Amino acid sequence: MSWKKVPFRPILAGLVGTVLASTIAYKYGQSSIKINQPIDILPFSSTTKLNSIKSPKYCKNISNHIEEFKKLGIEVSNSKLDIEFHTGNEFTTHKPLPGEIPQYILYPKSTEEVSAILKICNKYSIPVVPFSGGSSLEGHFHSTRQGIVIDTSKMNKVLQINENDLDVVVQCGVNWLKLNEILEPYKLMMGVDCGTNGQIGGMISTNASGISASRYGAMSANVISITAVLADGTIIKTRQRPRKSSAGYNLTNLFIGSEGTLGIVTEAVVKVYPIPKSETVVVVQFPSIKSATQTVEQVFRSGMQPSAIEMLDGDMMHCLNYSGYTSDEWLEVPTIFFKIGGLNDIIVKENIKILKEITKKNKAENFIFAKSKEQGDELFSARKNAFYAMIDWGRNEIDEDVRIWVTDIAVPISRLSYVLDTINGWMKSSGFSSIILAHVGDGNFHADIFYKKEKRQEVEDIVNKMIKLGIDNDGTCTGEHSIGISKRKFLQLELGDDTIDMMRTIKLALDPKRILNPDKIFKIDPNDKGLY
Repeated sequence: MSWKKVPFRPILAGLVGTVLASTIAYKYGQSSIKINQPIDILPFSSTTKLNSIKSPKYCKNISNHIEEFKKLGIEVSNSKLDIEFHTGNEFTTHKPLPGEIPQYILYPKSTEEVSAILKICNKYSIPVVPFSGGSSLEGHFHSTRQGIVIDTSKMNKVLQINENDLDVVVQCGVNWLKLNEILEPYKLMMGVDCGTNGQIGGMISTNASGISASRYGAMSANVISITAVLADGTIIKTRQRPRKSSAGYNLTNLFIGSEGTLGIVTEAVVKVYPIPKSETVVVVQFPSIKSATQTVEQVFRSGMQPSAIEMLDGDMMHCLNYSGYTSDEWLEVPTIFFKIGGLNDIIVKENIKILKEITKKNKAENFIFAKSKEQGDELFSARKNAFYAMIDWGRNEIDEDVRIWVTDIAVPISRLSYVLDTINGWMKSSGFSSIILAHVGDGNFHADIFYKKEKRQEVEDIVNKMIKLGIDNDGTCTGEHSIGISKRKFLQLELGDDTIDMMRTIKLALDPKRILNPDKIFKIDPNDKGLY
């Protein structure tokens, strides 16, 4: 058949008909797919731009559904005291905005109860904020959408101690200090030692670390398996108990640092370690930050593995002298507190000898090592009491209502000297008093600034400058405190739009109604006009 003899209009009509039919079929197929997912999720994209989705819609009258929780036997509270406690804390510099308060607090006691709660919340689109410990600094538990808080503190059982495997199975509300008390008869301990109020669930959700992280790692290196409840109430376990596995995606680490935005951690298998049979504390004082950080580099190059390496700058040492928390009068210069542990006294003494040689090359001005456990505890108490000494000095020497902006930046150890010296210079010329506390063993530092309420914006400008300096030096905006709501813009600066958009895709896949800890880590609402 010749194409010349076929009329054009019938061909065009046929093409239009085919396209129209295909479009209808496609639309019908898409609508049928979307019965089980929100209409605003893009079907064929690996990343999700914020402007490509619609605003989430949440339950407008939660009180209508509270009886459903109570019928399950779950403790529910909306007392003024409970609401206030779960709204914010005194530590964070970014306070909850007016109206960012929860309506009800729920206290589950098991994974199954958390699952039952989330099934109801998912059904009615009730926003949920997981709460664990409540000591976070970055607004992790602010109720940006008025909903409920799930407080997991009553899920505080140690379920299993596998002493020969060096792991424990715990509920998420277990406090790490309490766990160490339980482990002491077994001569075991947790490797992560963060703030005293830390509970396992919150420590996992923020990838907490602390003083011993340079030896034992952060939570990401210490969690073997997680039991979590997803947004729709599904209970999942990320893996079994062996130390190594190649079985599928590493879902354990997907939940670590996710701040309760992907699911609520209810149980975990966590590594534990033998308590060092011999341990001492060494305090070394240096003429400069550079000589201190060079020492740290050389200590690691020597093959030593100290249990802790903590640096306090000269201003922090001044606060310690002022407070009188220790009986010693310290030189007010950069100071490193080392914990050296090992199998026996011979190994510890050999490490002290190597450490002394390294510090001498770096012009150490003072080298003190404990000759007994009691003396070691007293020496290290100077580091443990640093935060309280800082508050004490600030309230007495600046103003009783003084505020402290705590930063949390980490850079590669080789960049630490330059970054700290630069920040120190900014502080000296700023007119603000400040101190530096550093987990120098892993390049993490807290440059903390004293300020009065009316000077907040000036301080925030300096802090923003610090964080950008850290990122520019291959660093991160948060070494151990996580993102919350106050560091969202810096996460974007650190990782870039495409990475954030990929995270948003994962969030929408696991929590399509966006009920779990809304607005944390990155924006989930195109109408979110938040500054951070």
